[in-house]
Amino acid sequence: MKIGIVGLPNVGKSTLFNALTKQSVPAENYPFCTINPSIGIVPVPDERLQKLSELSHSKKTIPAIVEFVDIAGLVKGASEGEGLGNKFLSHIREVDAVAEVVRVFEDKDIIHVHEKVDPLFDIEIINLELERAGLVKPILYVLNSSEAAENVTEKIKDKIPGRFVVVDPVFGTGIAQLIVEAYALLDLISFFTTGEDETRAWTTRRGSTAPEAGKALHTDFRDKFIRAEVIHYNKLMEAGSYIAARERGWVRTEGKEYIVQDGDIIEFKI
Repeated sequence: MKIGIVGLPNVGKSTLFNALTKQSVPAENYPFCTINPSIGIVPVPDERLQKLSELSHSKKTIPAIVEFVDIAGLVKGASEGEGLGNKFLSHIREVDAVAEVVRVFEDKDIIHVHEKVDPLFDIEIINLELERAGLVKPILYVLNSSEAAENVTEKIKDKIPGRFVVVDPVFGTGIAQLIVEAYALLDLISFFTTGEDETRAWTTRRGSTAPEAGKALHTDFRDKFIRAEVIHYNKLMEAGSYIAARERGWVRTEGKEYIVQDGDIIEFKI
């Protein structure tokens, strides 16, 4: 699943992208992903993963991921081919949702394309260009703020037309929340597999059945699904071990119609 980082020129898109990719997951864990300088594979913060790994004494711990794509700056008229309009629009059609970066910070050394910092006006321009191009995607507004601009951020919060986060990518604040919000924007949840070899978080859409979720591991877990053994993370932690959880009858057998819940720990049977 890809999130496109979108915004006008000089709003801090690349600074945000760099802050995100500082914590990128090693690409070798995800051979199915094509990596180039404009794509960052970013781990989804989840404290449950490490605790589960410790419980299982796992050799490897692998998080769920979101891919962020740094897309060229949008300018007014992009939908009619202005600037890098055509390139911009082709790239944005390839993503599943948009992180719309809006400049709130003031900096006389970084010229705003409209010669004034007006976050709400910028949002209007970007959304109009997206609408004209027929691009109606989920949007997370990313307010690129600073300590000096906190008062402006407070004033406009109630006027943001959707889900938003406030970040300061220079100092790295708000980055974790941005990743979590982007994951939620796509209506994704995490389930886990765990054992001595590895503990891993997997991604599926909310409302997925067990076979649908199983395809994240391998298509066989969807096509040849028989049943799944399931326990929720909270119940396993309460029990303290799989043995104790089984003794209490908390490890359930579920069939093809089971709807996977965020935090489920699943062993698929084929």
